[in-house]
Amino acid sequence: MTSFWRSDVDCDQDLYKVLIKRDQLVDFARENRPIKIKVYHPILDTALGVQAHDGQTKFPVVLWSHGLGGSVDGAAFLSRYIASHGYIVVHLQHHGTDSSLWEGKPGHPWDIIRSQHIPRSATMNRFKDVPFVLDQLPKWMADNEEVGQIADLNVIGMSGHSFGALTTQVMAGMVFPDEQGRLRSYKEPRFKAGILYSPGPIEHLGLDEPRDIYSSIDLPLFHMTGTDDNSPVENWDYKKRLVVYENTKKVDKHLLIIKDGDHMVFNGSRGKLGQNPNREKHERIIKIAALAYWDAMLKNDSAAKAWLTEGGFAKWLGEEGSFR
Repeated sequence: MTSFWRSDVDCDQDLYKVLIKRDQLVDFARENRPIKIKVYHPILDTALGVQAHDGQTKFPVVLWSHGLGGSVDGAAFLSRYIASHGYIVVHLQHHGTDSSLWEGKPGHPWDIIRSQHIPRSATMNRFKDVPFVLDQLPKWMADNEEVGQIADLNVIGMSGHSFGALTTQVMAGMVFPDEQGRLRSYKEPRFKAGILYSPGPIEHLGLDEPRDIYSSIDLPLFHMTGTDDNSPVENWDYKKRLVVYENTKKVDKHLLIIKDGDHMVFNGSRGKLGQNPNREKHERIIKIAALAYWDAMLKNDSAAKAWLTEGGFAKWLGEEGSFR
């Protein structure tokens, strides 16, 4: 599979070396709630001979939210790649729906998670974590100049896997029932676009008109799933994830369904799934698709937009999936 949107760049190769910084933010207004962050950023240092590609000296910022039981260390294959092509990727860890659910407990993490009740308050805290981190990023960037001097905080994208995709949907305008069952909006207007890796349907919450909740999404979104993208917790198949795409009506939207793609390939780990002989191929598809989308939406790259929407990506994808 060749022929990308850039003739002068090999999209399989890094443009920049990438460094990682870890930190923890604390929301004192929510009982000193800790929020770990992991930041992937390109190195841009003319003194070291690292020159800006095409004169780019400021890079868009992309947030990433993990799935249930996950952590900031998920999807490393994806975020390192995106950062290497001129982005700053900030992973958030949501205490209460993260790896703290299973760490130090006997048994497999998936079995432990399935046996637990996740209170609505934990979900609400997820949604509050995102604007809190956005509020804190200017100061954090100022304190970490090697990142801050190359970050464009006026151009920000949102993304996430599974529960993190659901978090992204809510940031994009999807209403969600609070602890009293009242539908509320937590839309975050600072985002320009988003990517949903395994979108999160919420019919299981027992809403009277479940599909109406998606119609309020008004942010451009790229939905990614696979034909083996079953829910590890709810045990339903990938077709249920399509309800988010099908009922998002107002905005620019795209859908990628990877042939034989499973739930954990988007996270770069396997859980209780067996080895996938297509893993390397699927990860490449995910990386290339995500980069093209971010280039189109956050860098206003008209060639990337045309490649996605005018048949170039579908031709490149071939029989490995479907795209619309």
